[in-house]
Amino acid sequence: MVMKLLSRLLIIFLFVAILGIVIAYARGYRFDFQNKGFSSTGIIAITSVPKTSKIYLNDHLKGVTDANLTLAPGKYKIEIKKEGFTSWLKNVNLKGELVVNLDVLLYQINPSLSPLTNLGVIKAVPLQDDNKVVVFTEEGIYLFETARRPLSFFPPLKTLVKKELFPEDLDFSKVEVLISPDQKQAIVDNYLILLEEENQSILDLSLSKESKQTLISAWEEQKRENFLKILETYPADLAKIASDSFKVISFSPTETKVLYQSKTDISLPPMITPPLIVTNQTPENRSLKKGGYYIYDKKEDKNYEISNTSSIFWYFDSRHLVVEEDRKISIVDYDNSNRQAVYSGPFEANFFTTTSDGKIIVLANLNPEGNKLPDLYLVGIR
Repeated sequence: MVMKLLSRLLIIFLFVAILGIVIAYARGYRFDFQNKGFSSTGIIAITSVPKTSKIYLNDHLKGVTDANLTLAPGKYKIEIKKEGFTSWLKNVNLKGELVVNLDVLLYQINPSLSPLTNLGVIKAVPLQDDNKVVVFTEEGIYLFETARRPLSFFPPLKTLVKKELFPEDLDFSKVEVLISPDQKQAIVDNYLILLEEENQSILDLSLSKESKQTLISAWEEQKRENFLKILETYPADLAKIASDSFKVISFSPTETKVLYQSKTDISLPPMITPPLIVTNQTPENRSLKKGGYYIYDKKEDKNYEISNTSSIFWYFDSRHLVVEEDRKISIVDYDNSNRQAVYSGPFEANFFTTTSDGKIIVLANLNPEGNKLPDLYLVGIR
């Protein structure tokens, strides 16, 4: 009887011991043979596009993506490389029992270039919310849909307005174009046009009871209301500060991050207390300066200063920004790190946009001696 009891106690003890080892292992503890005991570890989980990119840990090759690196707590330099692609670098401060996730995008060093139009484009205006481009040519105004391209070599354009409907002296290269918040209308100089169907006539706002400025003011108010509606999904304290001190420029496609300009010097208080344990480790900046540009991430309650604000907009994945600088197009992480030049070929500096699958559309003239006007080209960077 005593032996059976001892056997049961031994089984229970072994079960508890094994369970404790399993739990400790799952939480990142490993046996340290040098110190003859268990010590905590952390995990750096690395995924990348493209896959099977090389992982360098403190300049030493540690394998390829996708991979989980179980390491002792400490500071590490992680670099991701692949032949024919840009490289990626980040410093990580790893703590025991925690997992740091790194999602890496690399871009082709030699991108492909494919023509999208052959009409000669005078002006192009992107509709960022709809993957569409309003194209001005000598024949009229067209709509190009970046997300729906048929198999023909030159995708057909949807006619919006024929040039003959405008005054003969109207120069498309000099017109001001304003897009309505719902992306359904546009003001071209003083003329109102529809963006969802071909216009059989156009409204001259200079002759209308509803003045151009009245319509623009209504659009601005609608845009402001749309921004405030999205801000309501952010922490209440931030929404109040934003309404008073932010000039909202744009939200990320997922609406989890906001690009804004500070209208005053102000300190941004913590919005999530206690703060999250595992977050982006890039140092943030919560001391806002008047006129400065920043990005706030509502999921992690992090705020980052953006150094370049000329020709800047969100990449399709909401984790990167696309910027034009020094006659080249670069993609940078939303925390202003890992700026990678992805295209430095010819393009008109007043236009570029991205597609829903991460490619870039530029306006370029590859043969200025033979062509008077540029055309749209697709830049394959992934």
